[in-house]
Amino acid sequence: MKKLLTTLLISSLALSLGAQTNGSNSPYSRYGIGLLNNRAGAAATGMAGTGIAMRNNRDINPLNAASFSAVDSLTFLFDAGMALQNGNLRENGQSINAHNTSLDYVNIAFRAFKNLGVAAGIQPISTIGYEMKQSNTYWASTGEQTQTSTYYGDGGLHAAYLGLGWQPVKGLSIGASGGYMWGEAVNAITATFSESSVSSRERSYNSHLHSYKLDFGLQYALRVNKNHTLTLGMTYGLGHGMKGSASYYDTQGSLSGMVGDTIVVRNAFEWPHSFGVGLAWNYKEKLRVGFDYTLTKWGKCKVPNLESDGTAVVYRTRTGLLKDEHKFSAGAEYIAHPDGLRWYQLIRYRLGVAMRTPYTIIGDHDGPSSYLVSFGAAIPVINSYNTRCLVNIGAQYEHVRPKVSGMLKEHYLRICIGITFNEMWFAKWKAE
Repeated sequence: MKKLLTTLLISSLALSLGAQTNGSNSPYSRYGIGLLNNRAGAAATGMAGTGIAMRNNRDINPLNAASFSAVDSLTFLFDAGMALQNGNLRENGQSINAHNTSLDYVNIAFRAFKNLGVAAGIQPISTIGYEMKQSNTYWASTGEQTQTSTYYGDGGLHAAYLGLGWQPVKGLSIGASGGYMWGEAVNAITATFSESSVSSRERSYNSHLHSYKLDFGLQYALRVNKNHTLTLGMTYGLGHGMKGSASYYDTQGSLSGMVGDTIVVRNAFEWPHSFGVGLAWNYKEKLRVGFDYTLTKWGKCKVPNLESDGTAVVYRTRTGLLKDEHKFSAGAEYIAHPDGLRWYQLIRYRLGVAMRTPYTIIGDHDGPSSYLVSFGAAIPVINSYNTRCLVNIGAQYEHVRPKVSGMLKEHYLRICIGITFNEMWFAKWKAE
């Protein structure tokens, strides 16, 4: 199986790859649970996913539930965003482009009681999406024959969450976020032959997953002086087994139709423990700079795998097929006049950089590393009622680089578009 999947990535690019709508066009999404999502909210998206120590009353920050305590008591926040992506895939001097779109996040937040904020939302955790063809010509007793292999993948994992952030004492906030994860994955390989007497064959790996998700966060803000504030943030995500099934189908055409074998493995996946730490500096509410590090313990998680036990082919779960992931990021946001009256004084400029090590293993080698640069702006819209919303526009460039020469290299340019409403739902109006 490993040899087959490695061939998928290092074969010549005699393939066709169409537009997807699930946010992925990459054959690397075949491994693990797919490509991991890095866009949780408007501010984090513009700052390359930085946010463990970030907090203010204008943004929803799902990266650390402790930040929910900063929500203003008079407002209701709504934040939603999507991305338009162009991917360029290169291998052995050949190149193709692929386009897709994705819904990145939908979040809401409000204050329930004094020092207690509530947030909820829906976010994609991972995406799977690719389609390609490879043709090989060989000689048989009946002459020259052609085998065409089609590789197809679709699906992903999503999560709906509800979180609470509480500030028991000034400067210290704690939070927890719990939710429900669900999704499915389909990875199929179909072989057809130019010789009509040779039967086609299809192998398919299907998974259906559902489980809970539980994360904890802490933030401590230290006001150094009237102009400078330092915030330390920490997060922990609980690891656990996941419910669901993984199935392997091997079918082949015959005179009586399609025949084959099916192997089903129950509860074949595990969710990893994760640990994060961040540091943020705030200067006069005009400039915010943050640094994050996250460790995700994929290396101890089990996943299903097709292998031989010496006498037969078996489909079973085991560890050692994934590795621990390390993510580093830095981001900044600048506002010229936080209390300005002109719309252009309130534009928020954002930028960030991030680097992520692979959590997958392809054949005998680690998967590709990811390098990301982002920048953008949040443009305020002020109407006659003086309620403000932000139109978030940003760009991300991501380079996916394998460790082995000759494997597929990927370049992505994303245009991220979103809107943040900040409505004064809880303000008390005076009658004149």
